[in-house]
Amino acid sequence: MGKVALEGIEFHAYHGVYPEESVLGNRFTLDLELETDFKEAMLHDDLEATVDYSKLYQIVKARMAIKVKLLEHLGHLIVQDILEAYPKTQQIRLTLKKHHPALGGLVNFSSVQIQYPEDYR
Repeated sequence: MGKVALEGIEFHAYHGVYPEESVLGNRFTLDLELETDFKEAMLHDDLEATVDYSKLYQIVKARMAIKVKLLEHLGHLIVQDILEAYPKTQQIRLTLKKHHPALGGLVNFSSVQIQYPEDYR
């Protein structure tokens, strides 16, 4: 087993409960860590035997473009999309941050962390 990660992925997107969030949007940062068996990729220099970072980024980008209200729901959908593309993934750790959420005061981030399979039991 090994770990594949993308850290600090940033998007401008339109997620949130409040109407202005779906109009103005906000910055989001995502960190992903996947645990998978990439021994064949190590031995044979074969991209098909591991998680393709470019494809992983495109999966997240596509999901970030679809408006939802809750970070929890968005994170769940991203996990499901990754598992569909890479069913041999054993674990996923995802941290999703919304920059400067509209809470009536100065807050740098709101965030959720999701771990698959632990949070799915």
